[in-house]
Amino acid sequence: MNVSTLPVAIIGAGPVGLAAAAHLIERGETPLILEASASAAANVRKWGHVQLFSPWEFNVDPAAAALLAKTGWTMPDPTVYPTGAALVEEYLEPLANLPTIQAHLRLGTQVVAVTRLGFDKMKTVGRADAPYLITVERADGSEEQYLAKAVIDASGTYGSPNPLGANGTPALGERALAGQIYYGIPDVLGRDRQRYAGRAVLVVGSGHSAFNTILDLTRLASAEPDTTITWAVRRAAMSAQVYGGGANDQLVARGALGHQIEGLVDSGQLELVTGFKIGQLVRSGARITALDGETAIGPFDEIVATTGFRPDLGLLQELRLDLDSAVESPAVLAPMIDPNLHSCGTVRPHGAEQLKHPDSNIYIVGMKSYGRAPTFLMRTGYEQVRSVVAAISGDWAAAQR
Repeated sequence: MNVSTLPVAIIGAGPVGLAAAAHLIERGETPLILEASASAAANVRKWGHVQLFSPWEFNVDPAAAALLAKTGWTMPDPTVYPTGAALVEEYLEPLANLPTIQAHLRLGTQVVAVTRLGFDKMKTVGRADAPYLITVERADGSEEQYLAKAVIDASGTYGSPNPLGANGTPALGERALAGQIYYGIPDVLGRDRQRYAGRAVLVVGSGHSAFNTILDLTRLASAEPDTTITWAVRRAAMSAQVYGGGANDQLVARGALGHQIEGLVDSGQLELVTGFKIGQLVRSGARITALDGETAIGPFDEIVATTGFRPDLGLLQELRLDLDSAVESPAVLAPMIDPNLHSCGTVRPHGAEQLKHPDSNIYIVGMKSYGRAPTFLMRTGYEQVRSVVAAISGDWAAAQR
């Protein structure tokens, strides 16, 4: 078998996965894009109502833009801050629909395992010469396998949210009450309005997803006065760091968001509960009460869990990966992105050298490359795949630039 003639498999057709495909095409390589959902950019569509913190100029990959330009596509105003929906409609959908991309895109194709052909994790002799074997499951339950010379995992983390439980596992009662818990950023003013209008809502988490949700709930409460909002965080005390950099934030829109939340807390419009670590959720009639030991808050009609995400590494368990034990990112990358040490704007550009593993030509990129760290920016993913594709193509000089 001539492994060099095999395609490069890309897991996930989100912004970074599609950018990887564009870079492969630019270098004369053949991509094989495996997307679990029925459409490209499925996760972005779920938060389509959310405005990005950075303008268009930072959210379009150069190689993808070059492919699109050949069809007459024009770049949106680079200074405008798009929503997720605009990103899909004006950029990602046209990109996925390009014949050069579409021919290699397999929708409704869930990757369930990646290994090396003829080798489990323990076998070494001859391993480096073996192609990758990718097992997929389709919507009808049927399975198929593909061979690839390299694998780029750009599947993201949106499908594996962190639980509400403060110990890293679901709180007692959390699974049973999942029907009243939303993980992520609900479309409070649109699709999900009736779910939250006139309801008592608990928002858990201290990141910018929480901020977006709280601001939307505040706007909803202006029109639906019976709507109440409680914000619970694990930190014992709030600080400037929690609200972001404010006027000093390198991403102005992000800093403004934190400033608005701080104003709501200071004015008393938002009930803030600090130092609250959820250990149990109990049903109170049709509502939910949250418990931290003997301390209870609630009851609530709905809970929004903006508690971050973690990578699903199960599909890669037969590969030899070098991952940080805490961050769950590539080990070399971990100290560069640890949220205890860095914000989004302080992470320096990185690529194939920092993302490589003991098994060659397997790269985890995009949001998933950051493991549990929340500091990922889309432009970081674009730089990652530029470098990774150069490395796969044998151009290590370009990969290390």
